Amino acid sequence: MASHWKVTKQSVKAGEPIEAGDKITLTVKLKKKYAPAATDDAAAPSEEPSEDTSASDVPAEYTSALRSAQSYSDTMHMSKEGIRAQLTSDVADKFSPEAAAYAVKHVKADWNANALASAKSYQETMSMSPEAIRDQLTSDMADKFTPEQADFAVQHLND
Repeated sequence: MASHWKVTKQSVKAGEPIEAGDKITLTVKLKKKYAPAATDDAAAPSEEPSEDTSASDVPAEYTSALRSAQSYSDTMHMSKEGIRAQLTSDVADKFSPEAAAYAVKHVKADWNANALASAKSYQETMSMSPEAIRDQLTSDMADKFTPEQADFAVQHLND
C-alpha cells in the first residue's frame, strides 16, 4: 500500500533520540484520498487484517474508526453491520462511510461469538424466546446480524 500522507513538519528532528512516552507532533498533508473497498463477507466467522497496514499508510480517521469498532465488538458484542451503522450514524460516531468500511474490514471479531453473547443477554435479561431472539438479532432496526450468525447463536444458547 502506498503512503497517502506527506509529513510537512515534525517536533522531533530525524535521528534525535526520544524516550518511551515522549510526545511528538507531526504535521501531515494528504496526498490523495484513501478509500478501501468494502467487503461483502458479513457471514465470515472471523476476520484478520488482509494486508499489512502500517500507521503511516492509514488516515487517522480510519484508525480511530477501527479502535471504536474493536471496542464495540469486544464490549457490546455488536454485528458487523451494526458496527458500520454505529460508526456512520449522524447522532453517534459520525465517521465517513470509507472509514467505517475500513474499520469493519480490519476489526478482529468473531461474529458468531458476538451473536451468541447478544442472544444470551436477551435470554437472561429479557426472558425472550429463541424465535424472538433470532428476530431481534437479524432485525435491520436492531442488531443486524446475518441469518447464519443468528442461527448459530440460537442453536448454542444453552451450551
